[in-house]
Amino acid sequence: MNSSVKTSPIRKNSLNAWLLAIRPKTLTGAIIPVMMGTSLAIHDQALLATDGAESFGPSLIHWPVAIGCLLFACLMQVAANFINDLYDFLKGSDRDDRLGPERACAQGWITPQAMRWGIGAAIALAALCGCSVLYLVYPLLPYGGWELVALGVGSILFAFLYTTVLSYQGWGDLLVLLFFGLVPVAGCYYVQCYTLTTDVLLAACMSGLAIDTLLVVNNYRDREQDALSGKRTLVVRLGERFGRYLYLMLGIVCWLIAFVMTLRGLLSTDQLVWAASPYLLLHITTWRKMIAIHRGRELNQILGETSRNMLLMGLLWSIAILS
Repeated sequence: MNSSVKTSPIRKNSLNAWLLAIRPKTLTGAIIPVMMGTSLAIHDQALLATDGAESFGPSLIHWPVAIGCLLFACLMQVAANFINDLYDFLKGSDRDDRLGPERACAQGWITPQAMRWGIGAAIALAALCGCSVLYLVYPLLPYGGWELVALGVGSILFAFLYTTVLSYQGWGDLLVLLFFGLVPVAGCYYVQCYTLTTDVLLAACMSGLAIDTLLVVNNYRDREQDALSGKRTLVVRLGERFGRYLYLMLGIVCWLIAFVMTLRGLLSTDQLVWAASPYLLLHITTWRKMIAIHRGRELNQILGETSRNMLLMGLLWSIAILS
């Protein structure tokens, strides 16, 4: 355990301490998948209505379901942040040489016991939101809602496994693709349209790849500290050069998926230009800055730019789908 807890002017277990522990900026990663899944659901329901076909389901529950999905995703992101904060502290990963933003337990802002209560509260609230969505849609689902129960339990389970085990073994990127891509995008679409399509799976891949760039730049910045802590991320396992080009390729593949969507007719050529290409240009610009900085706390600037880039991608893509 980290035995050198730092003193701080922030009062222990105060509201301000909890707001910092929530890490509001990370909620972007929860909002983007729900936004993309809901945008595609609206698009597909409108398309069927235009063609004279029946909608997938009652439109009256469309927005309550979308809001329920959003709250579930955000609360699970908060729970994951709390779990990460607590267990990295207990494992001694949050040392004095940490390069990233300060953590609540390591700084002494929140006690470990209080953080455990915070984790429980966030998960309970997320489960309540998930049950609300289940209540609204279970009669219309092919498997009676049990598929949603499985997704919810899996989300909670892997929120714990990510920090405690899997991120230390290099599985973090795969989990991001699953739980910031496939699960939230496809899941949000599924509870509104009661089916899955090739387009929603492509959108899920876009979301997961874009959000994984945030994890990659985190791991790229922390590669030396992670190696000392025994955290075997992909960047630690395969080296700085691999991490550098992994970040670049994630953005390129994200754009290529948008190109495939254009070939499939989901996006027009004009939409590919104004909705997907700005993300690619910004991503490459940010990548060039990242490799120029190379190491140190200055890479936190790249975190901010990466978050901005992926939010822009989600917004422009959703606008294009709805237009």
